[in-house]
Amino acid sequence: MKLKYILLLTFFCFYNYSYSCKCEPHNKETMVAEGLKNYDIVFYGELLKSDTISGDFTFKVLELFKGKINSTFIHGNAIGNNCSFFPIKKELWIIYANYKNNNKITISICSPSMGLESLLGAYPTPPLPRYNGIKDIDLRELYQKVYLLEDRNQNIINWIQQLERLRSYKTSQNIISEKEKADQKIETYSSYIIFSLFINIILFSILIFIILKKKAFVK
Repeated sequence: MKLKYILLLTFFCFYNYSYSCKCEPHNKETMVAEGLKNYDIVFYGELLKSDTISGDFTFKVLELFKGKINSTFIHGNAIGNNCSFFPIKKELWIIYANYKNNNKITISICSPSMGLESLLGAYPTPPLPRYNGIKDIDLRELYQKVYLLEDRNQNIINWIQQLERLRSYKTSQNIISEKEKADQKIETYSSYIIFSLFINIILFSILIFIILKKKAFVK
């Protein structure tokens, strides 16, 4: 029963945040591309600390998809913006965030960020409990556990799919980077050849000038 009340409280908190921030539900097919476009940093990491008083939190970055970091640990704060999300559950997260003036990140409740068991406000509103119509208490509690397990499993599937899309994006960017490096090498090599030909032409011209001058002198 305790878990039930926690889930209900979490739902109402997220609903209120979503309403005040006017979050639009994410499209699974485009949310990764939109997130990469609209946020400063995107990473997959583990929540290590969260201070409910100060609003500070710390992630350990396990894989970076966008942005630059100087450490494997990144700090954030959820105070100062009504749309900011404060992560509490210490689990694995996919985070889309922006930097604040103090170099800490802030996570929008409307972002595609999600944990293995945690959704944010921009996701579709969960349906009403599907077991309310069952009168038998034991049977209703059994259905409740089954539905919660189904929702948790679906969330894990969505989380894994999003992570794989981010990794595919990272792989494609690495391929582009390697191609750019190869193109730069070709450009450098071409420039070197052109420069060498130019120098050789000048030297050859000087040599011809010297030969002609010597012939003129001999005459």
